Amino acid sequence: MILVTLNVRYRRSELTYMLSHSGAKAVLTPASNQNFDLAQLYGELTEELPGLMEVFYFDPPSGMPGYSDLLAGDADAAALGRYRSEVGGETPAVILFTSGTTGRPKGATITHGSIIASAQAQVDHFGLNENDRLAGHMPFNHVGGVTCTLVVSLLARSSAALMETFSPKATIELIRSGGLTFFLGVPTMYVLIMADPSFASLDTSMLRYIVAGGANVEPRLCEEIARSFPNATLCNFYGLSETSGACIISPLDDSLEQVSSSLGAAIGDFSLRAFGASGVLGSDEEGELQVRGECVVAGYWADPSETSKAISDDGWLSTGDMVTISKDGHVTLKGRKKEMFIQGGYNVYPVEVENLLTSHPKVAMAAGIGVADQVLGEVGRYYVVPRGSELPTVAELDEFCRERLANYKVPREYVFVEELPLTPVGKIQKAILASTVKAPVQKVGK
Repeated sequence: MILVTLNVRYRRSELTYMLSHSGAKAVLTPASNQNFDLAQLYGELTEELPGLMEVFYFDPPSGMPGYSDLLAGDADAAALGRYRSEVGGETPAVILFTSGTTGRPKGATITHGSIIASAQAQVDHFGLNENDRLAGHMPFNHVGGVTCTLVVSLLARSSAALMETFSPKATIELIRSGGLTFFLGVPTMYVLIMADPSFASLDTSMLRYIVAGGANVEPRLCEEIARSFPNATLCNFYGLSETSGACIISPLDDSLEQVSSSLGAAIGDFSLRAFGASGVLGSDEEGELQVRGECVVAGYWADPSETSKAISDDGWLSTGDMVTISKDGHVTLKGRKKEMFIQGGYNVYPVEVENLLTSHPKVAMAAGIGVADQVLGEVGRYYVVPRGSELPTVAELDEFCRERLANYKVPREYVFVEELPLTPVGKIQKAILASTVKAPVQKVGK
């Protein structure tokens, strides 16, 4: 059985594609989340998707199957034993959908071997053990939750204190009462935690490691984190769905300057290189980061074309991130080859949102970029060319997107324009959007 990880924030268009593409036969879900009726949505999807045979609910509405019904199902012990004997390192364990540059989510096929390789390398790097306690606040449909929290805690025989969702107050209380020794979060989370009034009286002495991943940690923020958690070792952290989790972490003896200026170095037995038009590049030459090792996924589920683009025949994964690698192995992030931006720790690919916006009857063209935000790190700003004379409203587009997308993908800013800057062959010049388009920015809710 292969686990397909989903998110309670996903909506119809996302779920329809992911469930049908993966061939999922059953779903286990809450009946509702944040006042959204998931039971109604999945009831409709079971009618629309012939392959989806059953939906089980943790909190089943009357007459619907619940988690206890799933546990009570008959199991053939002999068959289970046979299946277990067939599971090896190359056997798929998890299909984790990651947004793609084509606008269509891709199912990263994480194997039993790749997820254990990434998690074990993290355990070994930090020396985690049964005395450690991790914060389980990262989404479990993301490698930050499933690999770097769940599988790491299992391999280390440590414990994980689960949180339904991240909030600074809940995290502070968890540190205060839960005896946490390890906290992994994106930079935005640290900004929010340290800004909370109750943080001033917090005893952080139990924490052994404070780890920041998902985006570069600015030097000023690095210094503030180090001051706020004086007993903890501060590390940077890099990983992606296609490496099943972590593959680069700061060496434990790195200085604060090294942590703030680099992603760290390879962990485990993983290999790194910078690759350019001329091939493999030398030290401190900028190129695309490539990774090879047991952490690399088997490819993208039922998508050989995208798999061959991402992973070479000899096993090198192209990450899409531009870096330099120093002689001592430290990796410095220079920028993203892809157009992805990170909003509040979640990866967002604008083309997926653009494709949805242009399906609106009042939108002819759309182009999105990530822009700086003090709280979320980056947010999506979308430049919209109206279709016809009737201009869509921000509220209208916001409602349209919220019904169809996870909320972290929903645009936060709109700019309505008559045309977009194009190349001679008709491609939108996103690199110059913000500097050349002077129309007013309209923020959602304002």
